[in-house]
This record gives sequence, structure tokens and C-alpha cells, in this order.
Amino acid sequence: MRRALVALVLVVSLPPAAAPPSRAQQPTDWSKVEIKTEKVADGVWMLSGRGGNIAVSAGADGVFLGDGEFAPLTERIVAAVRTLSDQPVRWLLDTHWHGDHVGSNENLARAGALVIAHENVRERMSHEEYIASFDRKVPASPAAALPRLTFRDTLALHVNGDTLLIVHIPPAHTDGDAVVWFERADVLQTGDLFFNGLYPVIDISNGGSIDGMIRASDLLLARVGPSTRIIPGHGPLGDRAALQRFHDMLVHARAEVWAMVDKGMTVDAIVAAKPTADLDAVWGQGGMPPEVFDKEVAMDLVRLRR
Repeated sequence: MRRALVALVLVVSLPPAAAPPSRAQQPTDWSKVEIKTEKVADGVWMLSGRGGNIAVSAGADGVFLGDGEFAPLTERIVAAVRTLSDQPVRWLLDTHWHGDHVGSNENLARAGALVIAHENVRERMSHEEYIASFDRKVPASPAAALPRLTFRDTLALHVNGDTLLIVHIPPAHTDGDAVVWFERADVLQTGDLFFNGLYPVIDISNGGSIDGMIRASDLLLARVGPSTRIIPGHGPLGDRAALQRFHDMLVHARAEVWAMVDKGMTVDAIVAAKPTADLDAVWGQGGMPPEVFDKEVAMDLVRLRR
């Protein structure tokens, strides 16, 4: 699986694109946020609270975290980790640059964690960025929050009796997406390449595209097995069947929006026409509102057609 995935990733080439990041808005009362812990496999857990899901590998070598949610939740995240291990958090991977995934970078780095990310993540975090779908500027991160170890294609960590293969996926949700394969445990963390049961954010302003998301899910589906457990960026713990449903939804949504783009309709007209109305009852509950998802796909495809 490992060699095939790396080979496939390195030969896939997607053009850069653009759309918006996580719409998770920071609540005003962080004390009400509960960090839930779910065992995924021996030595691997998923934490969920407010923001992107967190993957945990805990053992004698220390604790690895895949993502860290928002900064005000760091203490609660660490407290949840303490119920699993008394070892320190030694490694923190950013699956991409959005604030609901990298929010704990500074706090955990100051506590001794090595922050790891694709080189584009550090670049995005180093400067003010713009998210078109939300018409929002995101300020540069403080220096202490920036990843200290960056990679271009793949990176392997041999910790806690497992190999954690970190792989950069060609532009999809953003241009800095990374997934983590827990090889012995047969677990995959996808970051926001997979929203389980929810419409995704596609950050078209920072390298994302609907075609990239579809190709990324194709790539992952070709590698996961029937027993692989999948930690999504958002939503409940998933499996191959759930990832397949997500892929099929993306393909259907793209076809519906493209048919309208091909007729010369504007972005506003496409959103008003509700191209994903037949999907909304399943995918539009609790994640991205249908109109925002439709807008980001329409923005992407209108630009592609020009």
C-alpha cells in the first residue's frame, strides 16, 4: 500500500485552483466545548471537539497529534490526551493551514512539540491570506506557530511501533494538504480532503478545486481497504464506503453545477437555481450550507470555463 500510494501521488499532477476554508466559527464560550475521545485501533484515537478532528498516536515514544483545533482548546486537548498517555506531545502535524486545524500550533510548540507540515502550509501561514467564499482575510500566524519541519512529497515517522507515512496530496482542499497513513494500525487521517456526511469547504483562493477534491478521493479510494478506518477532517469516524459516498456526491454536484456553467449562467444565478437540492437533505445538515458549497463550486467552474 505504502509504495503504491507514494508512486501514485508523485505522478499525479493537478493544476492549481481556488475556493474557501473551514467555516467553523469560534464560539464565545469555550468552556462548553467537550473534547470527545474515540478509539480507532490499538494505539490510535480520534479526538473531536470544535474544528477539525484530531488523530492521536500514543505509546512509549510519546504522543503524535494530527491537527490541533483552536488555540483556546489546547488545554482541553492535552487533558484528553492525558487520559490516553502520560507521555508528552512530541509531534504535531498540520494537515493544512486553516485555523481550526493549526490553532494549537503555538501553544504545543512552546510546550515542546515539533510542528510538521507541507511546505505550502508554512508559506500560507507566514502571510495574510484571503478566502474568497467567505470574503475574509486571514492574518499571518505568529512566528512561534509556524511549522518547524516541512516536506515536499512524503515523510515517515517511525514511532510507537508503527510507521506514520505522511503524504502530500496534489492541490485539492488547499495546495498544502497532507494525509497520514498509520500503516500497522490500518488507519488513514485525511484532513479536510474528506468531510464525512457533510458538504466540504474547498479553498479555491488557496489552491483548492472541485476537480482536485474528486481526484484526491479517487486517489485515496484506490489505496484504502475494506477494513481501513478513516479519520475525516470533519464528521464521524469513517470507512471506505463513507469515502466512496463522499466521492460520488462530489461527482454529482460537479456535474449539476457544470451543466449550468456550460449554459453561461453566472455564479449568483447558479446558487439561486439550487443545483444540489437533491443532495441537501443528506449533505447539507450541520456542515457547509448548501448555498455556500454551491457558490464555491460555481466560482471554481466558472473560472475554469473562461
